[in-house]
Amino acid sequence: MISPSNFRKGLKLMYEGNPYFIVDFMHVKMGRGRPHVKAKMKHLLTGQVIEKSFLTTESFEEPDLEDRRMQFLYNQGNEYFFMDSTTFDQIPIGEEALGDSRWYLIENQEYNVLFFEGKPISLDLPASVILTVIEALPAIKGDTVTNVLKPAKVETGYEIKVPLFVKEGDKIKIDTRTGEYIERAN
Repeated sequence: MISPSNFRKGLKLMYEGNPYFIVDFMHVKMGRGRPHVKAKMKHLLTGQVIEKSFLTTESFEEPDLEDRRMQFLYNQGNEYFFMDSTTFDQIPIGEEALGDSRWYLIENQEYNVLFFEGKPISLDLPASVILTVIEALPAIKGDTVTNVLKPAKVETGYEIKVPLFVKEGDKIKIDTRTGEYIERAN
């Protein structure tokens, strides 16, 4: 059982039958009032963020979470197939469960997949990925006022704004948290 006095950032817990993780928290002790903990929590399934206040005497259960190392194999329609690196079981994960993470998946790369009660719910991505540009408009001479960007498409189908000097075939580094161009990769 988890007590609010043991809260820390990233802690996962069950609240009202749903899995959450602590984004931020603060211990509060008012003059004559009982001590309590204010917590900002993110729902692991929906991504909704809520703020709640808890007495330090309350307790919460730990969610049935499992973190597995899995290799991304391929996608077919709206399904993305991953293989467990130890048991070699293949598991399809739906597009809605992956969200924007699907744009940064590279075939044969390994990722940590978080399971809740046996169902995959999220994917841990590296902070940045290197992808190849497959479509980019050519730069037009004289269009270099300041920080001009043009649209480009990478190998996963993701469309991104890149500087004018980036051309088809270039490898670029993309921030997976913001979806923005970082730099050209070697």
